[in-house]
Amino acid sequence: MLTFALLAAIAASVSPPQTPNDVARWERQAQNVTIIRDDWGIAHVYGKTDADAVFGLIYAQAEDDFNRIETNYLNAMGRLAEAEGESRIYQDLRMKLFIDPDSMRALYAASPAWLKALMNAWADGLNFYLYKHPEVKPRVIRRFEPWMALTFSEGSIGGDIERVSLRDLEACYGAAPSAPVGTGGEGDLETEPTGSNGIAIAPANTVNHHALLLINPHTSFFFRAEVQVVSDEGLDAYGAVTWGQFFVYQGFNDRTGWMHTSSGVDAIDEYLETVVQHGGRYAYRYGAGERRMMASTITVPYKTATGMARKTFTVYRTHHGPIVRKVGDKWVSVRLMQEPLPALIQSYTRTKARDYQAFRRTMELHTNSSNNTIFADGAGDIAYLDRRDAAPPESRQRLALQLQQLAVVGGGAREPEARGLPALRRDRRRVGAWAPRDPGAAGPQGLHARRPARRRVRPLSHLVREAAPRAGRGVGSGRGGPSAQGEAR
Repeated sequence: MLTFALLAAIAASVSPPQTPNDVARWERQAQNVTIIRDDWGIAHVYGKTDADAVFGLIYAQAEDDFNRIETNYLNAMGRLAEAEGESRIYQDLRMKLFIDPDSMRALYAASPAWLKALMNAWADGLNFYLYKHPEVKPRVIRRFEPWMALTFSEGSIGGDIERVSLRDLEACYGAAPSAPVGTGGEGDLETEPTGSNGIAIAPANTVNHHALLLINPHTSFFFRAEVQVVSDEGLDAYGAVTWGQFFVYQGFNDRTGWMHTSSGVDAIDEYLETVVQHGGRYAYRYGAGERRMMASTITVPYKTATGMARKTFTVYRTHHGPIVRKVGDKWVSVRLMQEPLPALIQSYTRTKARDYQAFRRTMELHTNSSNNTIFADGAGDIAYLDRRDAAPPESRQRLALQLQQLAVVGGGAREPEARGLPALRRDRRRVGAWAPRDPGAAGPQGLHARRPARRRVRPLSHLVREAAPRAGRGVGSGRGGPSAQGEAR
């Protein structure tokens, strides 16, 4: 095994921008973090506090594949065109319709202190990595800010925003579509494998009377990193982390395990808006009256052969949401779940849940909109958490229609409006109790065998002074091969 303590000496080369106070703060926090890499290169991160563990977790991710981290946040913030050029303009416009930096900064300011500490540590860990690795050249993001963590907070493949068709968006706001206009987001981008399988088996159906959980995510090999992250404040999670996020998306801690499968839950509504014009201003009919269409401008910078250029759009929205396409003479607005702060709280706190009741409380935040969840714990509880079956009758009827196709409803009527996610449903069985194996015990455990350390522990400060950066740790490199820019979503 290779073990690295993040005890950092000031590097001679500096990755701008940072101040002496920044560097001093990063180095103080690094002293509280240890990263152990096992024989397969998997990072096992240990910190005194949760914030220390997050700092080390994101640093280790950056060691493995900084490019994917940056690419995920370029996509999430609508900044891919700054790195990849004109072909990404409408993808960026789509994200900017829903993700506004000023709104994210306000949410960060309103976050609870414990979550602010995690977001601060996340940004500091990435910036410290760039400081320690001046040979790594970010494509766009030269300094990460804490609020950016809120722009990519749920972890699943292709969030709800990506259901908005890029072809239709271009037909709506551009001079002409670059491809035949469609009705949804499918086919706009090369997609990751989807679906995923999960199986929870109750103790009554197992030989040793322990609950079993199979986690079989359908993603490409490098879509997520495999990690363990531990703190003295009760965090001890192992599993899959989507590049750039600071929570285990699906995996297990020492008492509970969880996995996600794709869901058709009612999280998106589209509205046909009847648009009228008065004195050069647009309005839309709502009930017996009219409401003024809200207009704003969005500027999308993009890379060209001679430098940066900009394209500015006048975009429109109703109280339902932004206008994303047209159907005949009507405009279509979309409403979808966009709750980044509760989503980040839910995604992180479920990794620390110690039993079914605690896990259930995290799920009641209702922000894991694109997934069903399968759960098992050390007490023998298993659960399938599906919001559909326990919905009120009127919501179930409306959801049944939406599961056949995305509903397009008449925006001129006051009903139906979005009702939020229906309630959770669970199925439980309990037989006896059991304790997980001692993490220090010999033999296979977890996702693969973890072998005791046989190599000398060397603090990172020694590596900085004595050795060149290790091969395969720069931009575009991940374990086992290079990463494709823009592939991660």
